[in-house]
Amino acid sequence: MLRLHKSLLEIERSRYERDVARITSTGQYLNLVLEDPWFQWLRELSAFIVMIDETLAQKEPPATVEDAARLMAQTRELLTPAEDGNGFARSYFEILQRDPAAVVAHSDMLQVLNNL
Repeated sequence: MLRLHKSLLEIERSRYERDVARITSTGQYLNLVLEDPWFQWLRELSAFIVMIDETLAQKEPPATVEDAARLMAQTRELLTPAEDGNGFARSYFEILQRDPAAVVAHSDMLQVLNNL
């Protein structure tokens, strides 16, 4: 999931630099990712990754097999692109239509999910 997230961020960074302005520092990039509407659609994926990390790291009560199954189902649902959807699903569909690197990252993620 982290590789997919990184790939999507890199694709959007390149598109931002092409269409809006060059990003000149890591701090500027981080600020854009956290606050700029351009990157808004990726925040749902970012928040989901944080939720996975927090769930797996909790000690009391520890994560269960049921928690893992729930997270897997949520992952599959989140990573379902939708042409007629809203938010992440719609933007994810659009990036998969225009960028081969996104398609490869998506395919790699689906392979991981299918092997679990």
